[in-house]
Amino acid sequence: MPYEKISLRTLNKMKEQIAERIYKKISPLQVQAWVTKEPVPYDDRESGSPLRLQPGDKWGELWDCAWFHFEGRIPEGSRSQNLVLLIDVNGELCIFDKNGIPVQGLTNVNSEFDYSLGKPGKRVVDLQNILTDGETIDFWADAGCNDLFGHFRSGTLKEADIAICNEEIKSLYYDVEVLLELAEELETQSVRKARVLQALYDASLLLVEWDDSAIAEARKLLKKELDKKNGDSELTISAVGHAHIDLAWLWPIRETIRKGARTFSTALRNMEKYPDYIFGASQPQLYQWIKQAYPELYKQIKARIEEGRWEVQGAMWVEPDSNISGGEALVRQVLYGKQFFKEEFDQEMKVLWVPDIFGYTASLPQILQKSGVEYVMTQKLSWSTYNDHPHHTFLWEGIDGSKVLTHLPPEDTYNSPAAPRSIVKIEKEYKDKNISDRALMLFGIGDGGGGPGEEHLERLRREKNLLGLSPVVQEHAIHFFEKLNQQRDKYKTWRGELYLEKHQGTLTTQARNKKYNRQIETALREFEFSSSLLSVYEEIDYPKTDIDTVWKEVLLYQFHDILPGSSITRVYEESIVRYEKLLEQVRTRIHQNYETLAKTIGRPGLYLFNSLPWERREWIKREGQWRNILIPAMGYTIVDEKTNVDRQEDQELVAKEQLLENGLLSVTFSNDGTLKSIYDKENKRECLIGSANVLKIYHDTGDAWDFPTNYHETKAMQPSLKKTQTLKEGPYVMVVNHYSYGSSTIKQTIRLTSGSRLIEFKTSVDWRENEKMLRTSFPVNVHSETVNCEIQYGYIKRPTHRNTQWDFAKDEIVAHHWIDMSEPNYGVALLNDSKYGHRVHNNILDLNLLRSPSYPDPVADQAGHEFTYCLYPHAGDLVQAEVYKKGYEINIPTQSIELKGTDDSLPGRISRSFIELNAQTVMIETIKQAEDGKGLIVRLYETAGTHATVELALDMELESVLETDLMEQIIGSVDHFGGRLALNFSPFEIKTLKIKTRTHG
Repeated sequence: MPYEKISLRTLNKMKEQIAERIYKKISPLQVQAWVTKEPVPYDDRESGSPLRLQPGDKWGELWDCAWFHFEGRIPEGSRSQNLVLLIDVNGELCIFDKNGIPVQGLTNVNSEFDYSLGKPGKRVVDLQNILTDGETIDFWADAGCNDLFGHFRSGTLKEADIAICNEEIKSLYYDVEVLLELAEELETQSVRKARVLQALYDASLLLVEWDDSAIAEARKLLKKELDKKNGDSELTISAVGHAHIDLAWLWPIRETIRKGARTFSTALRNMEKYPDYIFGASQPQLYQWIKQAYPELYKQIKARIEEGRWEVQGAMWVEPDSNISGGEALVRQVLYGKQFFKEEFDQEMKVLWVPDIFGYTASLPQILQKSGVEYVMTQKLSWSTYNDHPHHTFLWEGIDGSKVLTHLPPEDTYNSPAAPRSIVKIEKEYKDKNISDRALMLFGIGDGGGGPGEEHLERLRREKNLLGLSPVVQEHAIHFFEKLNQQRDKYKTWRGELYLEKHQGTLTTQARNKKYNRQIETALREFEFSSSLLSVYEEIDYPKTDIDTVWKEVLLYQFHDILPGSSITRVYEESIVRYEKLLEQVRTRIHQNYETLAKTIGRPGLYLFNSLPWERREWIKREGQWRNILIPAMGYTIVDEKTNVDRQEDQELVAKEQLLENGLLSVTFSNDGTLKSIYDKENKRECLIGSANVLKIYHDTGDAWDFPTNYHETKAMQPSLKKTQTLKEGPYVMVVNHYSYGSSTIKQTIRLTSGSRLIEFKTSVDWRENEKMLRTSFPVNVHSETVNCEIQYGYIKRPTHRNTQWDFAKDEIVAHHWIDMSEPNYGVALLNDSKYGHRVHNNILDLNLLRSPSYPDPVADQAGHEFTYCLYPHAGDLVQAEVYKKGYEINIPTQSIELKGTDDSLPGRISRSFIELNAQTVMIETIKQAEDGKGLIVRLYETAGTHATVELALDMELESVLETDLMEQIIGSVDHFGGRLALNFSPFEIKTLKIKTRTHG
């Protein structure tokens, strides 16, 4: 007689029948809600519009908030039962206790989510967490009318009931779920699969009456299969509870704070039920919000951290974008992040935790290594469109040669269901399993899903060492990395950037935010430099608290869904207002600092301050006369009527129809406003091989993240030239072009300056287009297989050809101040003051100026914009031409202070350099007060990728000079004599000095 054929469909139906019997509703709750437009604290919970609700009643619109009041009594005869509450308000909810402390978070069951990873809803509340007298149910909960991805889900009350939970049936459900999925994942002919399926089939035969004895017998039968263990294992999986929380994205920042409370309180409750549970969370900014808004909840978190059940993760203040953020900003992310975790929890952070950012700058390994961060965890590379990254575990080498051990969880998600299919996928997909016996699993539901739920932890209980699956241990990520590091010598090395072959649109979307970010980064540099001068020379207290406060807010806006431009409208409405206020605040303080310095010097006149470490010239108009003023490196000069009277002007300046010319360049225009020719008179060379500065508009049907990759193969539109003017003003000659397209207008001033090789394109755009992209391009007369692209603390070379799939995938590329294409003796650079998205194919330098996708912000970039880009033809390559200096000069303006008075015989110096650097290829990026308040920090880096020996001269009496890492921990001492010291740099090396002075003046 043959055996009965076992049907997986029948077994899955059995599983569904079990699930239906776990909860039995016995009594509804009474529900009231007080609705407000914005969150209000617990003490003001009855300040909104009151509603009395039944299931099906509507309580709010998208982003509405409400305090729900739930009341009820436990029915007679059921008090001895295992009672729970089932609550779903079609939104996110956080239950509070009678003292106003968050207890547990809930998420609507129908929330948007990738259902292959499980169901996102959390609707079950243990009564023991909220009952006060054993009979009466009376509690409050804070609600948001949105699902975990910020979508509107009807705004109605779905359910609010007292129910009986049958624990044995629930346990049976997870027994069946784990074994059934294990069987589905096993090889068809395996003995283990046959035995498991037979046990499940036998259990199904028992589940007819569904009485207690049948359930117990079914569990006993399945226990035999669940108790079977592995022998020696080839791979151990480290599982960490995780809840990736975007600090803003499809919801505003204010909602993130509440998402944090919901998620963290849920984690705490689950720790009470599951002793093996280890939960981790990153981002000090989020912890800081919880500390401020929910101090008692924060105390509970702190206790679990001390116990070792809760792991603080990540070394940065937030999980930032690393493509667009400046170098010093990335250093401050680590500095403030590590400081917070050390001060709050006595934790020394060793892991960079960035699971979701859109690419990884090649500068990061050095920043991390010099900050005491040894490991990197991410998984976003799995999203790449064309190529699979060849490793999950590897050594990542940066532009300077620094290496950090990097791991990509092989499951390719940070929302693992922790199910048998998760383990099997890790086993199958792990690219380095031939040499590594460790892999990481991040389980839970992020972004308001509350992190791990009962389902994850019940599965893991059964999967610790289940025959047929690799063993799983719940442990801290740092312990995983320490074990992984034991085989470090076996891992392969990946050199250079970790380029994400997706989301290239984020290099351009939300252009105003990107410009403000660039401006506030450079303003903070100036603020710190000028404040440092005052602290050294005038003994004025350094405003560290004010600077730290601004920096931390700027770092928040560098979060990987804010700065890249991938959040909803409200996020940018709010961030732009804050950027404007921060910029005004910082610029006011800069002006005050330099005014104080000028008054101390005392001589009347116009003071010009230069914070760059090389002398620079500035044209100014004074008393009706144009003057070309030389300003010392990191110093000042005073312009009065007796000194600095250099009025030299270029006699070859020409401005006439379709022609601009100075002594170095001749620029010819076509009738449509584009450039026909740029002739280098000094080097006798034509710079172009086609029409340049062609403003092209493309249809862009993508979203904030991505645009069509074949856009350049479609027909481009051009704005119409409506008016053109040719002007000459002092040392400047200009062509002013006025364009229109659709509902938009563009005004562009193309300017040549006496004695300068820069061709400036000062652009003002009133952009009112939807799903369009504006670009400009320059076909240059230079042949090179690579283009040089400035990134943080250096530059990288990228191919200009598309020979391979890897080359093809890097079509849109990121650069900061400039890109440069050079032959050994000549090149052309394209510089900018606020742009990041570039494309270089063959000899065409292309810059992405604006794009206005309709999702998730339907009015993205539809606003006024001001930006400048420049073309810089030069002799020699990028190093000989010192292209990096031009990039800094167009981004960091000089500062001016007019000091009135008539006594010009005062002893103050007419010009002075506070700090001088004798170096062609080394930049001083930062001068600030040391974190301990004892001395100055001077941070320098080598810009060209070469070895360099430089001399640094400081106009102050030095007590000591120490070299530190980026966290200002001492590495060694530096010899100095008479305010001078010599420094040796390796290629792209970042070097940090801590300098103490003896006297001031």
